[in-house]
Amino acid sequence: MSDHPYVPEIAIDREGNEHEVQGWQGDFFAGKFGFWLFMLTEIMMFGAMFMVLTYYFTLHPDDFINASASLNRWLGGFNTVILLISALTMGLGFLKMRHGDIKGAKLMTWATILLAIIFLGVKGVEWTAEYNHGIFLGLEALQGGGPNSKPFGEIMFFGMYFTMTGLHGVHIIIGIGLMLWLLKRINAGKVTPEHHILHLNLALYWDLVHLIWVFVFPYYYMIGAGLSIGGH
Repeated sequence: MSDHPYVPEIAIDREGNEHEVQGWQGDFFAGKFGFWLFMLTEIMMFGAMFMVLTYYFTLHPDDFINASASLNRWLGGFNTVILLISALTMGLGFLKMRHGDIKGAKLMTWATILLAIIFLGVKGVEWTAEYNHGIFLGLEALQGGGPNSKPFGEIMFFGMYFTMTGLHGVHIIIGIGLMLWLLKRINAGKVTPEHHILHLNLALYWDLVHLIWVFVFPYYYMIGAGLSIGGH
């Protein structure tokens, strides 16, 4: 059994009477189904971006391969491993919660937060290096029609690269915030082995985050792998 008894949500009506809230924490099916619908919208959004990327790749394959060759595959690969390990720690944390190991669940959640911060740090290093090489949104190299502009295909590649990795990074930051909220609710006794839908949904969210990166990494980093080793 959990050392943290479940504390139901309490609402107060206009007359000052208290009522227990029958919300999503007590409705496992509705909470899970609603979150799956949310994840479907996320898949549709990133799926549309991959379709655009694929379309322009068919039009400008050489430009896309040349642009991909300049990315740092060592940093991208390292981040891929970090994110896969974080998916493992998140899953272990949820399993520990289900089996009543509250301390272990919190420890695995903190480990996931740490790995997420490392991922963002590595991505920050990578973006800084690309900016120093003149490759970033708003810089001359990615503005069409200039004397130092890159070919149109490379502009499209890098535009989509910064957009998708940036959006993915936003999802990482949101995930960190949600995990901190999860820890707060665990400490308050509002997430327990018997009432763990929030933990389950957050684990599903993190699975989506790492799954998107599993597609981002080979598409952006590996299509130009035969032209150079390591990138800039």
